[in-house]
Order: sequence, then structure tokens, then C-alpha cells
Amino acid sequence: MTDSKKRIVVAMSGGVDSSVAAALLKEQGHEVIGMTMQIWDYSGFAAEHGETFGTCCSLDDVYDARRVAESLQIPFYVVNFEKDFQREVIDRFCEDYFTGRTPNPCVLCNQVLKFELLLRKAREIEADYLVTGHYARIEEGPDGLSLRKGLDPAKDQSYFLFTLTPEQMARVRFPLGGMTKEEVRSHAARLDLRVAEKAESQDICFVPDGDYVRFLEEERGRGLMDGDIVHVSGKILGRHRGTYRYTVGQRRGLGISWPHPLFVVAIDAEKRQVVVGEKEHLSKRELTVHGANWIVAEPVEPFRARCRIRYRHGEVPALITPLPDGRGTVLFDDPQRGVTPGQAAVFYDGDRVLGGGWIE
Repeated sequence: MTDSKKRIVVAMSGGVDSSVAAALLKEQGHEVIGMTMQIWDYSGFAAEHGETFGTCCSLDDVYDARRVAESLQIPFYVVNFEKDFQREVIDRFCEDYFTGRTPNPCVLCNQVLKFELLLRKAREIEADYLVTGHYARIEEGPDGLSLRKGLDPAKDQSYFLFTLTPEQMARVRFPLGGMTKEEVRSHAARLDLRVAEKAESQDICFVPDGDYVRFLEEERGRGLMDGDIVHVSGKILGRHRGTYRYTVGQRRGLGISWPHPLFVVAIDAEKRQVVVGEKEHLSKRELTVHGANWIVAEPVEPFRARCRIRYRHGEVPALITPLPDGRGTVLFDDPQRGVTPGQAAVFYDGDRVLGGGWIE
């Protein structure tokens, strides 16, 4: 952030990261405005199930964000994006599972809710930047702005941000990208923030009990995707109670007997089949992506990069070949296990994010 004083909207989630980001910017003398997204109605879940949960974006988080904003003496607003979240994230989440994919709703939430809708709100009040607590960096170089990994490898969140556009990057900042989590918590303690020791949320925010099967069946009904468990050889080994209960790479919970350990290697939602095979059937040399977004100049020729196919997957060398209509192929140097349709494949050059797409 430059030395000149700016008007900055901070997306405050109620957690320690966004709270520290807001506090540090206020300490630097910027005009800071806190905004929290109301994206899902937890009251309905609590009323039906008799439980409350401390996942991200919960009512407790909204309360914590408001209290932090009060302690910092900054304006605070709650913006209601529930309908947008339902349409853009939850409906897509359900559709992916019911068509044999394993979705990544956090990428979609960042793409649509934070960096489209919330950024638009920030611009409406003439803010210079929208700031979030992501562990990633935006740097300016000879060829413009670049998105880079956070310096803390254990917390780097650049994978979730591959959908950013250059226009968005010009208006977005990640002040925690150069810090470790320990440094952030140290700042929180120094600044006497009430969330200094708050635990991090690991669950999907709209599935607060972690039971995504229950959620899907409540949203779309049960019994719609029952079918056969089929070995790669074509032999039917048993029945399943919904293709959405399975994901590529899964070993436990198959409920079938076989001389060797079996894994889910594919899901055919059209045939309502869960395809299983031995460990060697999990590895793939090639994948195809759609909906590609390029943070660098859009490539037209094949190029080499390192590819990450899951958030916790290490990048591996590959040849990426751009195709028309936002598609592309990825040819790995070595076969990779757990290539999962619906997840994102993100391309890196060192610590720089080049772009990415959705695995078909």
C-alpha cells in the first residue's frame, strides 16, 4: 500500500486475518470501512437442527466483525448477498455434485461475491481499494500487475484466486500476503483484537455440520442418483445410494468386497454409475480444463508451467496447450493421482499465478 492515505473497504469475515488487515490499515492512517457479507441464513439451519456452528460467515462471525469494527472506530456495514450466493454458489455446488463433479465453492465465492459484487459496492462509495485477508500478493512489475503466492507456504491461498482479472487486481490488495500466520496473530494480540485467538473455520460455510450429503438431499431430494458400483472391467460389484456421495480418489465407505483395495476412479452421473478400480487406475497423464482465466497475457501456443490440481496438491511440471473457447489441455510430465472433475487446475511460474481453469 502506498504512503498516501486511501479510502479502503475491508471485507471483514469476523476472523483474525481480515480483522488484522483492517487494524493495520487504520494504524497506517487510511480511511477504513468494514463490510461483511451476509450470504446464508443460519437461523433456518439452527431452528431445524437445533445446533449452531462457528463456520465462516456465520451470525457469530458477523457479530465478531461488528465488534472489531467498533473497537477500531471504523464504519461497518452488512451487505446482503444471500440471493446471489444461492444462485452463483449453492446452486452450482448442487449441480456439480449431481452431474458427477466435486465442486470448489470457495473459488466461486471469491470470484463472484468478493471480487465482483463486493468490489462493486466498494467502488460505489468511491473506495480506492477492496482489501481481504487472503494470504497472497499482488505486485507491480514491468509487465503490469501479477498475482503471487503468499510468503507463508502453509497459508498460501493463491490457488483460490486464479479467477482474478487485471482490472480487479488494480482495485484489490492483500496486506497479509507477506506475513506468516504467527505474525498475524502477533499483530492481533498487540492490537488487542478480540479475535486474536479465534480458531479458523475449515468447513464449507453453508454446510455448517459438515454433512454435505444431508445438505444435497435437502436441497434436491434423495434417491435421485442411486445406481451401480462398477469395476473398470465392467463388472457390477454392488449398489450405491447416490453418485453425489462419492468423489474421485475415495477409498473408504464403498461397501464392496474385492481381492485388492479399490478406489473411486470416475463418476458417470448420466449412467448413475460409480466406477472403481485399483490404485493404478487413479493416475492420469492428461486433463482438460474449461472456463480458463488468464492473469498474464492469454497464451496462444503451448507452454510449460507447474500445475496444481487441488489446494493441498503440490505443483507439478506440465505442458499446457490452449484451446478455443476458454479450454485447454494439461499434459503432466508424470501421471498424477486424484484428477477430479469440478476442481480447479491452476498454473504457476515459480510463485507467480499465470491462470487456471476448471477440470472437466
